Amino acid sequence: MTSARDTLYRKLLDNLSTATLLLSPDGQVRYLNPAAEALLETSLQRCLDQPINNLFRHGSGPEERIGDMITGTVHDHQPITRRQASLVLSAGQHITVDLSVTPVDDGTTVVVEMLPLDRLLRISREETLITAQKTTQMLVRGLAHEIKNPLGGIRGAAQLLDRELTDEHLHEYTRVIIEEADRLRNLVDRLLGPHKPGVRSRINVHEITEHIRKLLDAESGNSIRIVRDYDPSIPEFIADREGLIQALLNIARNAMEALRQAHTPRGEIRLSTRIMRQFTLGTQRHALVCRIDISDNGPGVPAELRDRIFFPMVTGRADGTGLGLSIAQSIVQQHNGLIECASEPGHTCFSVYLPLENTHDA
Repeated sequence: MTSARDTLYRKLLDNLSTATLLLSPDGQVRYLNPAAEALLETSLQRCLDQPINNLFRHGSGPEERIGDMITGTVHDHQPITRRQASLVLSAGQHITVDLSVTPVDDGTTVVVEMLPLDRLLRISREETLITAQKTTQMLVRGLAHEIKNPLGGIRGAAQLLDRELTDEHLHEYTRVIIEEADRLRNLVDRLLGPHKPGVRSRINVHEITEHIRKLLDAESGNSIRIVRDYDPSIPEFIADREGLIQALLNIARNAMEALRQAHTPRGEIRLSTRIMRQFTLGTQRHALVCRIDISDNGPGVPAELRDRIFFPMVTGRADGTGLGLSIAQSIVQQHNGLIECASEPGHTCFSVYLPLENTHDA
């Protein structure tokens, strides 16, 4: 018969936001609170009296260390803590947690506490990315100002000199100076990216992704398979249509070029859309966010470039300018959104997040 004290303790555990498991000394699951059920994607009824190792993928390593931790706490009667432990659930999902294993004094129970860190790590990573992007833009704008001023003087002097020259052969040299000054000015303008958003209107995100798909089909000659995975529940929202097309096309063309250069057999680009609810971007929480994923099965982004791919002039292609992703990030940030990248050999995914606060604006 359950005592009033046991009922109180269970209510306390059920209301904790920290995932908490109660285990027997040999690692059998005795209890999971709702936070643990949500984190581990299981239920108490399903895993009651089962070994804790059954909750994790066998052979991946981390679950074996949990078993060792439980054995160690029971043997030494000392709690053990692991920071940023990487675990793989039985369904294959990777999670990162702060993990504590504590033996209870009576020796009949082991308490396991898991504090999920994935969201905190993502928010921290986004804040770092946003700060780095803004700092880079400030440096580039300052540098561009210093470059464009003397370029204007060089071009103006070349024009004046061109008017004074009588030898047609010498005009060729002044034209070279003028053309090169114009080329550098255009490069600097592209480096800066769009200064402010274009005309905003109510858009359907799938009209934009379909436009991207048709362009990719035409440019690839249908040699690359384009897969669509859309969420039809995404509402229309206010955005710069031309700007978003440019941003998404820059990402998609990078994927197409990566597949081409690697000669990937059965190359595939996947366009998918999803709604994210109560989603945090940087430090701001949004009720609704549209996520657009552009993924491919190419060789992946080189490891040495993954932390810098959104910076100007960073590229992994010999013929690339390194401006496409920087411009795309600038456009999306003008919509209070963000682009993230996850890449490994065989799978690269760029996720574009766009807040939908203005969905119902006129």
